Amino acid sequence: MLIVLSPAKSLDFETPVKTRLSTTPRFLDRSAQLIDKLRMLSPAALSELMDLSDALAVLNVGRYASWTGQDDHARQAVLAFDGDVYAGLEARSLKPKQLDYAQQHVRILSGLYGLLRPFDLIEPHRLEMGTRLANGHGKDLYAFWGEAITDLLRADIEEQGAEALVNLASEEYFKSVRPKLLGVPVITPVFEDYKNGRYKIISFFAKRARGMMARYAALKGVTNPEKLKKFDLDGYAFVKGESTDTTWLFRRRVDA
Repeated sequence: MLIVLSPAKSLDFETPVKTRLSTTPRFLDRSAQLIDKLRMLSPAALSELMDLSDALAVLNVGRYASWTGQDDHARQAVLAFDGDVYAGLEARSLKPKQLDYAQQHVRILSGLYGLLRPFDLIEPHRLEMGTRLANGHGKDLYAFWGEAITDLLRADIEEQGAEALVNLASEEYFKSVRPKLLGVPVITPVFEDYKNGRYKIISFFAKRARGMMARYAALKGVTNPEKLKKFDLDGYAFVKGESTDTTWLFRRRVDA
C-alpha cells in the first residue's frame, strides 16, 4: 500500500529536528528548471500569478533567489510542512520505526519537487500545483510534470508490491496523477463531520483527518488497505453502507 498526501503552504524551518536522516528528492533537476522560471518573475508578477500579498511575494522571490538544490538550508519534507494535514500526522511524535514506515509507504505530491518521500530534503518555497506557470511543456504545472509523477509512483508501487494507492491528497494535487496508468486501484477516503443537522465535508477537519489516517497507518504498520477501514482516531468511523469499493466514507458526530 502506498499513501499520497498534499504538501502545505505553511512551513516550519525553525523548530529543531531530532533526526539527521535524509534523502534527496528524485526530481531535483526538474525542480531546478522551475526555479529558473520563477527567478525571472518580479514580486509584482509573482503576486499576480499566485494571488499573493506583496509581503509574501517578496518573501518567495527571495526564496527562489537563495534556492540551491543542496542541503545547506534544507529540511526533511515531513518535518518542514506545517499545515492542517501535518498537524494531523504529527510526524515529530512518531517513533523511528513509524517514521521508517512513512518513508516507505507515504509520498507527498509537490508543485516544485513533483513527488517527495517524507525524508527528502526541501528548501523553503511556495509553488502550488495549480499554478499556471508557463513552461516548455505547456501552460501550467500539470503540463510540466506530465506523466513523470505517475511513472515514479508506479515504480514505487511495483518496488513495494503494493496492492493499492490510498489517495489522501487534495483534488488540486491529485490531478497531477494519472490513476489509470498506476496498475493498481486508487482508494479515496472521504471525511465528513456533523454540523447544522447534516453530515458534510468541513475543509479544516477533513485535512486534519487525512493526516491522521496517514498517522494511523504508521502507528499500526498498515500494509493492507482494508485495515484502514478500522481508522478511528478523533471519533471517525467507517460508513460501510455509503462507501464504494474505491471511495470510503468516514464520519464523526462531535461539536464542530
